[in-house]
Amino acid sequence: MPKSPDPRPPARAARATRGNATPPPRRQPSAAPPVDSAPADESADVETRIYRAVFDSVMGQRLKPGTKLPEAPLCELFGVSRSVVRKVLQKLAHDHIVQLRPNRGAIVAVPTREETRQIFEARRALEAAIVRLVAERATARDLKGLREQLRAEHEAMHRFDQPAWARLASAYHLRLAELSGNPILQRYLQEIVSRCSLIVAVHQPPGNAACEHDEHERIMDCIARGDAEGAVQLMDQHLRELEEHLMLGSPGDERNLAKLLGLG
Repeated sequence: MPKSPDPRPPARAARATRGNATPPPRRQPSAAPPVDSAPADESADVETRIYRAVFDSVMGQRLKPGTKLPEAPLCELFGVSRSVVRKVLQKLAHDHIVQLRPNRGAIVAVPTREETRQIFEARRALEAAIVRLVAERATARDLKGLREQLRAEHEAMHRFDQPAWARLASAYHLRLAELSGNPILQRYLQEIVSRCSLIVAVHQPPGNAACEHDEHERIMDCIARGDAEGAVQLMDQHLRELEEHLMLGSPGDERNLAKLLGLG
């Protein structure tokens, strides 16, 4: 006997058929492709390289306060985009190494007289705490390393190598901060020393030492004896004399930017 046709409309019949059938397996979303971190890492590396080039050149007094840091030459020197250079300049401005001037570009920061007073005041307080801790905590190995730094500083002084002399003088103070065992003091001193380097570059008479080598040695002797109070007093006197001997000079340097950054 012939089968009677299904009276339901075709669409309803189709739904009924689908309802009785086994549903197809749910499609799993494909896994997201792994994120390639190389570009980000490379960007961070080049930003660090640009930052260090400017920072080290300021510390070595090759880049004088008031020196222009135009974006285009920096992009060309480091092979990066303007956005990368601007990001680095903003970080340098945050750390008081650079001043960003609206519509006029960036320059190496020019500290004022009042800023100079405040910076040295803060530095004396920081370094007093640092040398006290170093006198209490320094090991024989630490003292040996400091002596080696002082020998290098002494040699640079006798070679009349002013950039090396300035760099090593700053490195001595930063090494003391490192040996204090307090990373907060170390970070704060690094910022203040960089700002002092700008001040010295503006005011220090040409050919004069930013720090007197003999004073570093006397501080070192107190630390080696464990004489914390003697080290504190000598450091305070050392920094006061540095501040007093500064004199007003002319900021700015129009030499080739690549040479100022140590790239040419």
